[in-house]
Amino acid sequence: MNVKWGEKYAQFGAKLFFYLLFFFLCLLPDILLAQQNGTKVYCFTIDEAIAKPAQRKTELAVKEAEKQQADILFLHLNTFGGELEAAESIRTALLDAPMPVFVFIDKNAASAGALISIACDSIYMSQGASIGAASVVNQTGEVMPDKYQSYMRSMMRATAITNGRDPDMAQAMVDPDIEVKDVSEKGKVLTFTTTEAIQFGFCEGEAHSKEEVMELAGVEDYYFVEQETSWIEKIILFLIHPMVSGILIMIIVGGIYFELQTPGIGFPSLAALVAAALYFAPHYLHGLAEHWEIILFVVGIGLIILEIFAFPGFGVAGISGIILIIAALALSMTLNFGFDFTFAPPTTIIKKIAIALGFSTAGFLSSIWLGMRIINTNTRLGAIALKIEMSKETGFISQDLTMNDLVGKIGRATTFLRPAGKVEIDNEIYDAVSEFGVIEKDTEIKVVRFENSQLVVVIAKLYTAK
Repeated sequence: MNVKWGEKYAQFGAKLFFYLLFFFLCLLPDILLAQQNGTKVYCFTIDEAIAKPAQRKTELAVKEAEKQQADILFLHLNTFGGELEAAESIRTALLDAPMPVFVFIDKNAASAGALISIACDSIYMSQGASIGAASVVNQTGEVMPDKYQSYMRSMMRATAITNGRDPDMAQAMVDPDIEVKDVSEKGKVLTFTTTEAIQFGFCEGEAHSKEEVMELAGVEDYYFVEQETSWIEKIILFLIHPMVSGILIMIIVGGIYFELQTPGIGFPSLAALVAAALYFAPHYLHGLAEHWEIILFVVGIGLIILEIFAFPGFGVAGISGIILIIAALALSMTLNFGFDFTFAPPTTIIKKIAIALGFSTAGFLSSIWLGMRIINTNTRLGAIALKIEMSKETGFISQDLTMNDLVGKIGRATTFLRPAGKVEIDNEIYDAVSEFGVIEKDTEIKVVRFENSQLVVVIAKLYTAK
């Protein structure tokens, strides 16, 4: 007995040792950082288009830097610009950061990147870098109407004033009609090279690395802490990427479309619901999808379900449901605060609705076309497609002629027929289509003919009366 108890204690001690060792190794990075002395510089990088992923990355960086009590927030930036909504959110996050914010422009800070850079306390640029050209343009590069430029000008001006930079130069990066004496001429949008930015006070200095930036800033005793994204955040960043969001919307729209073509609830509904969960969950966590926008989507789904099971045909409930679903998907991509759409003009919302519906439908139809092309041309996948010609001469017929024996028989509708559904005849279930209007479930039916490989039925009572 003592030997057995001794073995159990030894096993317990070994497990406890390994658990403690694992726990210590997990905490070791934090322990080492806590023991480091000097100025803590929390670093993150934006080297992609300014969109929702870059916005979330910035917001997480500000929160984490504050949590770790960092002394400096360091942004390594290289972008040609992107969405105005995301840029405004990044600008606000950087302006509200409780610690000084340094930005190191590695080659490009164009358009939205210029606004983000001006929101930082100190700007450093690499050799050959540029900052400016912040006019608001659409996806084709066409300059947007003046009301958009006016809003961008006001943001650039306010941001420049906040951080002690020349507001006229900031505005000139947006509006070619603004002339700044000895800096920019009328008719051209202002863009600074590194040398020009230093000369006119828009840049603190030229550097080639983060270490050189620290040296120029006069920070001697420092250490860097790089942003580390958890696997959950990586999934969220992946799901809120515009391309992935577009694919999810495509699945939602396609699922609803196919569900409306078939009776009952099946795989298309499940696919649409899963895609909706994957679409709304990260947008909600990201702060883009409001509660009422999700409720709008749920109400839309409810109306479609009501249309399928409660009302015959397809009418007001179904159309209203589709409108609410599309509106919810588009509004969840729009930067609004409750019912305040200051940063999302009506034209922007309409455009996003059109994009959400148009691209999703086009992508859905294209995927079907491409899939059929691959199946019909690929020698391996082509095995699942029927290529053998089945002719009448070799004994093949296009439909089961024994189904003609069911003509004249009485049965029961096991589902709603609007017009397609299922019927039971002689304890067997068959696919059928109503000849006139909708037939309710459990209604007695009569088979009037068999055509196009399908039973055509009518309400037995009405047929007899007739």
